[in-house]
Amino acid sequence: MTSKAIQTTAAALLSGTIFGFGLSISGMLDPARVQGFLDVFGAWDPSLVFVLGGAVITAFAGMALVRRLPKPVLADHFAWPDKTRIDLPLVLGSAVFGIGWGLDGFCPGPALAALPLGYGKSFAFVAAMVIGMVLHDRVFARRGQ
Repeated sequence: MTSKAIQTTAAALLSGTIFGFGLSISGMLDPARVQGFLDVFGAWDPSLVFVLGGAVITAFAGMALVRRLPKPVLADHFAWPDKTRIDLPLVLGSAVFGIGWGLDGFCPGPALAALPLGYGKSFAFVAAMVIGMVLHDRVFARRGQ
Protein backbone atom coordinates (compact mmCIF):
# COMPACT_ATOMS: atom_id res chain seq x y z
CA MET A 1 0.00 0.00 0.00
CA THR A 2 1.40 3.39 -0.96
CA SER A 3 1.80 6.29 1.45
CA LYS A 4 -1.00 8.21 -0.30
CA ALA A 5 -3.34 5.19 -0.04
CA ILE A 6 -2.58 4.88 3.67
CA GLN A 7 -3.27 8.59 4.18
CA THR A 8 -6.52 8.37 2.24
CA THR A 9 -7.63 5.29 4.20
CA ALA A 10 -6.72 6.91 7.51
CA ALA A 11 -8.60 10.11 6.57
CA ALA A 12 -11.67 8.08 5.58
CA LEU A 13 -11.54 6.08 8.82
CA LEU A 14 -11.16 9.23 10.93
CA SER A 15 -13.98 11.00 9.06
CA GLY A 16 -16.28 8.00 9.41
CA THR A 17 -15.50 7.69 13.11
CA ILE A 18 -16.23 11.37 13.76
CA PHE A 19 -19.44 11.08 11.71
CA GLY A 20 -20.52 7.99 13.68
CA PHE A 21 -19.85 9.67 17.02
CA GLY A 22 -21.82 12.71 15.87
CA LEU A 23 -24.76 10.53 14.87
CA SER A 24 -24.63 8.77 18.22
CA ILE A 25 -24.37 11.95 20.31
CA SER A 26 -27.19 13.61 18.36
CA GLY A 27 -29.63 10.74 18.84
CA MET A 28 -29.80 9.87 15.14
CA LEU A 29 -29.12 6.18 15.93
CA ASP A 30 -32.45 5.92 17.76
CA PRO A 31 -35.14 5.15 15.16
CA ALA A 32 -37.92 6.16 17.56
CA ARG A 33 -36.40 9.61 17.95
CA VAL A 34 -36.06 10.05 14.20
CA GLN A 35 -39.65 8.89 13.64
CA GLY A 36 -40.78 11.31 16.38
CA PHE A 37 -39.06 14.11 14.47
CA LEU A 38 -40.78 13.09 11.23
CA ASP A 39 -44.21 12.87 12.92
CA VAL A 40 -45.00 16.57 12.50
CA PHE A 41 -48.77 16.07 12.90
CA GLY A 42 -48.52 13.80 15.96
CA ALA A 43 -46.11 13.64 18.89
CA TRP A 44 -43.47 15.76 17.15
CA ASP A 45 -39.96 15.76 18.67
CA PRO A 46 -38.30 18.96 17.40
CA SER A 47 -34.88 18.23 18.96
CA LEU A 48 -33.37 17.00 15.69
CA VAL A 49 -33.94 20.44 14.16
CA PHE A 50 -30.76 21.47 16.00
CA VAL A 51 -28.92 18.47 14.53
CA LEU A 52 -30.05 19.41 11.03
CA GLY A 53 -29.20 23.07 11.62
CA GLY A 54 -25.73 22.14 12.85
CA ALA A 55 -25.22 19.89 9.84
CA VAL A 56 -26.28 22.60 7.39
CA ILE A 57 -24.01 25.20 9.01
CA THR A 58 -21.07 22.78 9.06
CA ALA A 59 -21.63 21.74 5.43
CA PHE A 60 -22.00 25.36 4.32
CA ALA A 61 -18.74 26.35 6.04
CA GLY A 62 -16.97 23.25 4.72
CA MET A 63 -18.07 23.86 1.14
CA ALA A 64 -17.05 27.53 1.36
CA LEU A 65 -13.59 26.38 2.42
CA VAL A 66 -13.38 23.62 -0.22
CA ARG A 67 -14.30 25.99 -3.04
CA ARG A 68 -11.28 28.14 -2.14
CA LEU A 69 -8.82 25.25 -2.40
CA PRO A 70 -6.97 24.75 -5.69
CA LYS A 71 -7.21 20.96 -5.30
CA PRO A 72 -8.13 18.40 -2.63
CA VAL A 73 -5.53 17.51 -0.01
CA LEU A 74 -5.49 13.78 -0.83
CA ALA A 75 -6.48 13.76 -4.51
CA ASP A 76 -5.34 15.23 -7.79
CA HIS A 77 -8.61 16.99 -8.57
CA PHE A 78 -12.11 17.54 -7.26
CA ALA A 79 -14.75 15.05 -8.41
CA TRP A 80 -17.74 17.36 -8.70
CA PRO A 81 -20.98 15.79 -9.94
CA ASP A 82 -21.64 16.32 -13.63
CA LYS A 83 -25.41 15.96 -13.35
CA THR A 84 -27.13 19.14 -12.27
CA ARG A 85 -30.63 18.50 -13.63
CA ILE A 86 -33.49 17.27 -11.44
CA ASP A 87 -34.82 14.20 -13.25
CA LEU A 88 -37.26 11.36 -12.56
CA PRO A 89 -34.68 8.91 -11.11
CA LEU A 90 -33.56 11.60 -8.65
CA VAL A 91 -37.13 12.38 -7.57
CA LEU A 92 -38.09 8.70 -7.27
CA GLY A 93 -34.89 7.87 -5.39
CA SER A 94 -35.50 10.76 -2.99
CA ALA A 95 -39.07 9.62 -2.41
CA VAL A 96 -38.01 6.02 -1.72
CA PHE A 97 -35.28 7.28 0.64
CA GLY A 98 -37.76 9.48 2.53
CA ILE A 99 -40.40 6.77 2.78
CA GLY A 100 -37.85 4.26 4.03
CA TRP A 101 -36.45 6.75 6.53
CA GLY A 102 -39.92 7.52 7.85
CA LEU A 103 -41.04 3.89 8.06
CA ASP A 104 -37.89 2.44 9.58
CA GLY A 105 -36.27 5.44 11.30
CA PHE A 106 -32.91 4.69 9.68
CA CYS A 107 -31.03 6.11 6.75
CA PRO A 108 -27.72 4.61 5.54
CA GLY A 109 -25.28 6.49 7.80
CA PRO A 110 -27.07 5.89 11.11
CA ALA A 111 -27.90 2.30 10.14
CA LEU A 112 -24.22 1.51 9.56
CA ALA A 113 -23.20 3.35 12.74
CA ALA A 114 -25.81 1.37 14.73
CA LEU A 115 -24.53 -2.04 13.59
CA PRO A 116 -21.93 -2.34 16.39
CA LEU A 117 -24.66 -1.54 18.92
CA GLY A 118 -26.54 -4.67 17.88
CA TYR A 119 -29.86 -3.06 16.89
CA GLY A 120 -31.78 -5.77 15.03
CA LYS A 121 -33.50 -3.19 12.86
CA SER A 122 -30.15 -1.84 11.68
CA PHE A 123 -29.06 -5.30 10.48
CA ALA A 124 -32.30 -5.72 8.53
CA PHE A 125 -32.01 -2.21 7.09
CA VAL A 126 -28.39 -2.66 6.00
CA ALA A 127 -29.21 -6.05 4.43
CA ALA A 128 -32.10 -4.48 2.48
CA MET A 129 -29.87 -1.54 1.50
CA VAL A 130 -27.15 -3.85 0.16
CA ILE A 131 -29.73 -5.86 -1.79
CA GLY A 132 -31.10 -2.62 -3.25
CA MET A 133 -27.61 -1.47 -4.23
CA VAL A 134 -26.84 -4.77 -5.94
CA LEU A 135 -30.18 -4.71 -7.78
CA HIS A 136 -29.52 -1.14 -8.86
CA ASP A 137 -26.09 -2.05 -10.22
CA ARG A 138 -27.44 -5.10 -12.02
CA VAL A 139 -30.58 -3.48 -13.47
CA PHE A 140 -30.06 0.28 -13.90
CA ALA A 141 -26.32 0.35 -14.57
CA ARG A 142 -26.87 -1.94 -17.57
CA ARG A 143 -29.52 0.39 -18.93
CA GLY A 144 -27.11 3.33 -18.81
CA GLN A 145 -28.98 5.29 -16.14
